[in-house]
Amino acid sequence: MTHDHDLVLRPTAAQTEAALNPPPGRIGGDLVLETLRGLGATTVFGLPGQHALGVFDALRRSDLRYVGLRVENNAGFAADAYGRITGEAAPLLLSAGPGALTALPALQEAAAACAPVLAIGAQVPVRGLGGGRHGYLHELRDQQASFRDIVKSVHQARTASQIPSAIAAAWESALTAPHGPVWVEIPADVLSAPTGLPVVTPPDATPHELPPRPELTAVAAHLLTHAERPAIVAGGGVVRSDASGKLRALAEKLDAPVVTTFGGKGAFPWEHPLSLQSWLEDRHTTDFLADADVLLVVGSGLGELSSNYHTFAPRGRVIQIEADLGKLESNHPALGIHADARLGLQALLETVGERRDPAGRERVREVLAKVGARLDAQDLTLERQVLEAVRAALPDDVPSFWDMTILAYWAWSAFDARRPNTMHSAQGAGGLGYAYPAALGAAVADPGRPVLAVSGDGGALYSIAELATARQHDLPVTWLIVDDGGYGILREYMTDTFGQATGTELTRPDYVALAESFGVPAVRTTPEALGADLAEALADPGPSVVVLPAALRMFAPTHPTGDRPATRSPRPTPGGR
Repeated sequence: MTHDHDLVLRPTAAQTEAALNPPPGRIGGDLVLETLRGLGATTVFGLPGQHALGVFDALRRSDLRYVGLRVENNAGFAADAYGRITGEAAPLLLSAGPGALTALPALQEAAAACAPVLAIGAQVPVRGLGGGRHGYLHELRDQQASFRDIVKSVHQARTASQIPSAIAAAWESALTAPHGPVWVEIPADVLSAPTGLPVVTPPDATPHELPPRPELTAVAAHLLTHAERPAIVAGGGVVRSDASGKLRALAEKLDAPVVTTFGGKGAFPWEHPLSLQSWLEDRHTTDFLADADVLLVVGSGLGELSSNYHTFAPRGRVIQIEADLGKLESNHPALGIHADARLGLQALLETVGERRDPAGRERVREVLAKVGARLDAQDLTLERQVLEAVRAALPDDVPSFWDMTILAYWAWSAFDARRPNTMHSAQGAGGLGYAYPAALGAAVADPGRPVLAVSGDGGALYSIAELATARQHDLPVTWLIVDDGGYGILREYMTDTFGQATGTELTRPDYVALAESFGVPAVRTTPEALGADLAEALADPGPSVVVLPAALRMFAPTHPTGDRPATRSPRPTPGGR
């Protein structure tokens, strides 16, 4: 008997001839790029360095598009966004030591957001591996250890012949649910040494599917069909698995209200009669969810931001569909279903019964009315005006990327992302400087439409050098910088907690003049003119900057035990400035 896995494809005569007579002048770096090309990559991000010169030299002989940024961490953020927008693994080429380590915050964000980044880092020559004794420039005792706690998997190629297999295994890992960043390490002498190996043929690196167990979805379907007050929390996993249509079909079949997490923005229509929108920092919303007798959580771990800073306490039965085993039932006991969100929702769609609950839709209207009344009572006209201006200026299909800044905190709850996969922020790891380089990566992924980046002045200084990247590649990214004179979120937290702020005030450049010095057109605007200025900037091809001098405030959270506004101190910052 012959099994499929016993079959070996025999090379044709032409293939054998080509393998025996590879083109001259190739080195180990060519094997890296040939493997990436065979896997389907079209674009690579990165920054050259001494130990990575072999792979960068090979770029001269490759048809892969190279987008180089000015800081490795920013290159990582660009790759992160490229992976989010395309759903493909985004190659990131890095050197060793400082160059590699500088990208760690970006890879942490990619891990938290499940963005498929394939980081390929150089290493010291083979004889220096694992020692820290040879005195090579950039040498670390164990470079892999710096990445192992962050990335999804670590791979190493110590010889040229190992390069295709290591990269293919990493590619498969990055794109198997849950998506995430991976790390491949190749010594400098392997990358630079001449090779007579054949040109790499396309490897098979098909990601594994993660279907749900049918006995578990049967129980979940029974619970949902017979629930009196079902509700759904939709997280980023719904967006990443392109399952928003299945989510809507299931919600309408069950007549179940839906709230989207900050990472799941756009997964469910904002104005749908079953939509609770994204007001997860409001006690009215979390009380509604806690009162559900069956709560379906899809593609979310119900972490700090999705659980109203761990004050949310569900009283009914929780069903959780989650691809990441580390997040499954990690915060609340549940019927845990380890599965990709799309496959889990499809299984439920096929097995739940129809139910109708007009009272549930009325409860949704009541909750949203209470949320609106709370905001109306807090004198936040400026903040709401600014966010509404951004929404009005932004075409529905244009992606936006938000840094850790007060306007982004508003957008998490109040911004209507009218399409799935169009609103992204650094909420996963909470580091600064994400928005602008990420927006550049999104523009590389789809250069036919504009992209919006939103930063505070503090976060803008982290990535200001990338104005040169935007100009060099003529990327259609509009950068809105809200200039409040410092780290606004931290200023607010410290003032609320300690009575005064320390270390939050900044000397800043003239952002308009600075942008223009890079050849990027810029304008200083006002809250009243913001909408028109943003719309004009987004309509013009190429990069642009809009600067809004404004000191925005956060809305007060609801006190955990009632409806009384609380100070900001009980709410920890995820790293925002």
